[in-house]
Amino acid sequence: MKAFLILADGHIFEGKSIGSRKEIISELVFNTSMTGYLEVLTDPSYAGQAVCMTYPLIGNYGICHEDEESIRPWLDGYIVRELSKTASNFRCEDTLFNYLKRFDITGICGIDTRQLTKILRENGTMNCMITTDENYNMVDIIPKLKEYTTGHVVEKVTCSEKYVLEALNPEAKTVALLDLGAKKNIAKSLAKRGCNVTVYPATTKAEEILAKKPDGIMLSNGPGDPAVCTDIIAEIKKLYASDIPIFAICLGHQLMALATGAKTKKMKYGHRGGNHPVKDLETGRVYISSQNHGYVVDTDTIDKSIAAPAFVNVNDGTNEGLKYIGKNIFTVQFHPEACPGPQDSAYLFDRFIDMMEGQRLKKQN
Repeated sequence: MKAFLILADGHIFEGKSIGSRKEIISELVFNTSMTGYLEVLTDPSYAGQAVCMTYPLIGNYGICHEDEESIRPWLDGYIVRELSKTASNFRCEDTLFNYLKRFDITGICGIDTRQLTKILRENGTMNCMITTDENYNMVDIIPKLKEYTTGHVVEKVTCSEKYVLEALNPEAKTVALLDLGAKKNIAKSLAKRGCNVTVYPATTKAEEILAKKPDGIMLSNGPGDPAVCTDIIAEIKKLYASDIPIFAICLGHQLMALATGAKTKKMKYGHRGGNHPVKDLETGRVYISSQNHGYVVDTDTIDKSIAAPAFVNVNDGTNEGLKYIGKNIFTVQFHPEACPGPQDSAYLFDRFIDMMEGQRLKKQN
């Protein structure tokens, strides 16, 4: 069946419908990863968005449920050049074609994704519609596209109640993970390093977390505009005021910055993919990182007595991390847990473990 991708600037792409045939309006972004399409589909940070994959062939190694980063796909729409209906992989359990249908994800294939990506790079992220209605009316559609916002999507993707991932180690450190749309590999990366992780819904009050006296607090990745998360920011202010070590990733990094007086701003087309170079300003070393964000901390608004830049993006100079002055707190914009992408910066979890250990020894003395 024919499908149409309609952009807010009037561009129209005709292709073939894949997955669900329901009509969707969403924010259109692109991801440059060559592999890891299942992890992209199940990354909660894509809630409220339609994703264009720049790599031309998607689905060739099928679906392996072990690689899912959450319980289901969260994105609104999926756009690819060519979707492989057959899969060749010894771990394959299903095809991507079937997976999109099962989870009612609207998609389109057979369009020029290279041209689409160039439009987004030149004009910036914009809203779109995917429809199978051949009698679409642009006069009606364009106002709807311009009105769309992702809204409060953190509340949509967070867990409904707290749960525990145990490391089965009697001397394990305890970590409270605030689920703002967390990918599974964040908790797994901590558990692998001997931590008992309690995952809390994003709406949890700081008092509940602090009452458990965890050794450390983790703020996860998540979707949407960080500035709209006003209630969560108010609770993070209380977490900041404690002496508990804190490590934050992506949206968590942005919310900690907002909680301490800095501001965020929307990027032209964001960073999404597994090939983004970031520089550690302390060592001068450059790491290739996995990223997924459309907002960034505005370094001009950072109070130098509160925080200092710790990482910078090599491509465009935007902020990629902060070190908080006089606090056991550091935050990064990129994804050290990867999935998909390189694991060059996984050492940051070890840094967090060392920080918690140092705080524990300090209390004992």
